Amino acid sequence: MTSSNRLRSWGPPLAFIAVVSAVLLAIFPKGFPNYDTIYYLLWGREIADGLSPDYGAPLAPTPHPLYDLLGAIVSPLGDGSITVAVVLAYVSLGLLAWLVYRLGEEWFDRPIGFLAAFLVMTSAPVLSNGLRAYIDIPYMVLCLAALLIETKRPKAGWPVLALLALAGLLRPEAWLFAGFYFLWLALDFHLAPKDGPDDSAPDRRAGVNLGRLRIQLRESGIDRNLVLMACLTAAGPVIWVLFDLVTTSNPLYSFTGTRETVETLERDTGPLDVIIYGPRRLGEVMQWPGMVGALFGVLLTLRAMPKRASIGVISAVLALIAFALMGASGLAIIPRYTMLAAAILFIFTAAAVLGWRLLEPGHKLRRIWQVAAAITVALWLVWLPNQYDLLKTVDTDLSDQALVESDLEAMVDDGAFAGPGGEQVACLPISVPNHRAVPRLAFWLEVRPSEVISVAAEEQPSDGLFLAPARDFTVENFILDPGDETRTTTEPPHGFEEVARNRSWVLYSNCAGGAGNGSIAPTTSP
Repeated sequence: MTSSNRLRSWGPPLAFIAVVSAVLLAIFPKGFPNYDTIYYLLWGREIADGLSPDYGAPLAPTPHPLYDLLGAIVSPLGDGSITVAVVLAYVSLGLLAWLVYRLGEEWFDRPIGFLAAFLVMTSAPVLSNGLRAYIDIPYMVLCLAALLIETKRPKAGWPVLALLALAGLLRPEAWLFAGFYFLWLALDFHLAPKDGPDDSAPDRRAGVNLGRLRIQLRESGIDRNLVLMACLTAAGPVIWVLFDLVTTSNPLYSFTGTRETVETLERDTGPLDVIIYGPRRLGEVMQWPGMVGALFGVLLTLRAMPKRASIGVISAVLALIAFALMGASGLAIIPRYTMLAAAILFIFTAAAVLGWRLLEPGHKLRRIWQVAAAITVALWLVWLPNQYDLLKTVDTDLSDQALVESDLEAMVDDGAFAGPGGEQVACLPISVPNHRAVPRLAFWLEVRPSEVISVAAEEQPSDGLFLAPARDFTVENFILDPGDETRTTTEPPHGFEEVARNRSWVLYSNCAGGAGNGSIAPTTSP
C-alpha cells in the first residue's frame, strides 16, 4: 500500500480512537490500575527476574497468562509499567468504542454505529472497570475485533481464531467462542427443502441428519489449513494449563483458585444464582432502557432484516451462554463478566432507535418500529437523572480511591518504609489493613506479596512495619470487595512506634534494628 492509501485506511480509526481516549482522559483523569492488574505487573516482574510468581498472598487474583507476559515485557520500566497499564486502559476504551461503531455500521448503518458506541461509552460499569485497567476491556476488544473480521469476511478462518486465542489467555469464555467457530469452519450445514431431500446432486460425504438439517465435514476435508485452525482453537486452554503447570505445578490452579476466592468473598455463583442474578448483572451494565431497547432491536431486526442481524444475535447469545456456563461452574456472577454481551446488545438498542430508517416507506413494520423507537428514547429520557448519578459516582469513586492510593505511593517515595542504612524496607513483614494494599506495596517496595500481611485475613505479627488508615475516608475508599472484611481500628499493636504520617496513612514500626527511618512525614490536608 502507498502512504496515502495507508493514511486513508488507518487515519480515521486512529483519529476516532485518539479522540475517544482523549475525551475520557479529560472527563475522567483519575484512572489507575486495579488490584488485579497491579498483581499481573508484579508477577510479570517476578517472571522477568526468573522467579516463580508469588501466589501465596490471601485473595490473590486469578493469574492471566497474557497480562502476566505483558508485566514481564514492561518490567524494565519499573514504576513506568503502571503508566503503561493506565495508557493501555484509555486506549482500550477507545478501541472498544471504535469496534462497536464499526460493527453497528457493518450490520446496519453509520448512525446506528455511532449511537451504539455512545451507549457503550456512557455505561457506568464499562467506564468504571475500563478506567481501572481491568483486563475485561482488552478481552472485549480482541473478541469484537474477531467478530468484525468475520462480519466483513465470513469464514475468515485463522485471523479470527488467532484473536480468540489471545482473548483466551485473558478469559476462558473465549475458548467456547473459538470452539463454536471452529465447528462452523470445519462442518457444512445443509437445510433440506420442505418438500423432501434434493437428490439431484448426491453428496457421498458421511454426515448427521437432525430433522431437515444435515451436518457434514466440509468438502475439502481434513487438510493442513484445518489442522492449523484446530491448533489455534486449542491454543488458549492449552497455553493456560501449561502456564499454570509451570508456575504452580497444578494445571488447574486458575480454576480451583478462582473458585476458592469466590467462596471466600461470598459472591453469587452456581446454576440457580445464574438464573436469579444473571439478568440483574446484565441490567447493571445496560440499565433497563438499554435492555428494553435491545429486546426491541433484536425482534425487529430479525423480522425485517435477518441477514444483517443474525451474526450479532448469535454472538450475543454465545456471550450470554458463556457467562452462564462460567457462573454455573462456580465462578463469580458479576456485572463485568456480562460486558461483552452488553456491548453487542447495545448495537441492537441503537437499532431499535434508528433502524426504522432502513425500511422502505410504507413497509408494514416501519410504524411499529417508530413506536418502539419512541418508547426506547422515552425510557432513556426518564432514566437520564439516574444515568448522570451513576457516571458522577464513577468519577467520585475514581478520584477518592486515587487520592488514597497516591498518598500511599507518596509515603513510599518519601522513604517512610526505608531502613536507617538505606535499605528499601526497614524490616519485614509489613502489616496492612486489608488485601488491597498488598500488591501495591509489594510492587513499589520490590518485595514478595507474601511478605505483606493483610491483617483482615492473617494474624498480626509482633514485629515489622504496621500500616494503618489515618481516617475513616481511607477505610471507606480502600475496601477491596464487600466480602473483604476490613479492619477499622487504627491502634497499632503494643511496642510499635509511629514513624510516618500523611492525610491517608500512618506507618508504625517495631523493627529489631530500629524504628524505620526515624522521621515523621508532615500531615497534609485533603
